[in-house]
Amino acid sequence: MKSVRKADISDLNAIVSLAKALWPEQTTKDLNDELSALLDKPDACIMIAFKEKTPIGFAHCQLRYDYVEGTHSSPVGYLEGIYIEPSERNNGYARQLLSECESWAKQKGCTEFASDCESQNKSVMSSTLRKKRTIRFIFIRTTTDMIE
Repeated sequence: MKSVRKADISDLNAIVSLAKALWPEQTTKDLNDELSALLDKPDACIMIAFKEKTPIGFAHCQLRYDYVEGTHSSPVGYLEGIYIEPSERNNGYARQLLSECESWAKQKGCTEFASDCESQNKSVMSSTLRKKRTIRFIFIRTTTDMIE
C-alpha cells in the first residue's frame, strides 16, 4: 500500500538516508543538521513516501520570498528536491509527493509552485508542468488554482 504524509522528527533517519542518495556529496551529519532544522520551519515541508511501512522517497519544498524565475507572485512554493528509490520509480510516488507539496504550498497562500532541474533530467522534461527553458536549467511553474 502506498502512502505519503508530511514528515516529522521520527522520520529523520529515513529522510537523511534517502537524501544521501540524492545528494551524495553531502555528509550524513550535514544532511542530518539541515533536514532536522527544516522539519521545524513553518515555511518548509518534507513529505515522505512509503511502500507498506518502508520509506522509499521524499520531497522537500519550501516557500521562497525572493524572485523565482518565471513566476509573478511571492511567496512561491518551491520544490527543492525529490527522490524515489530506483526500484520504486515509475509507480506514481513522485507524482503523489509533488501533489502533496503543491497542496501544502496552496494552503500556505501561494498562487504559484515552481522548481528547477538540470536540462538532461529526462523524467522532468517529459512532465506535464508548464516549463520555461533557460540556458542550463529548466524552471518549472504551475499555478495553484490548477491544484485540487
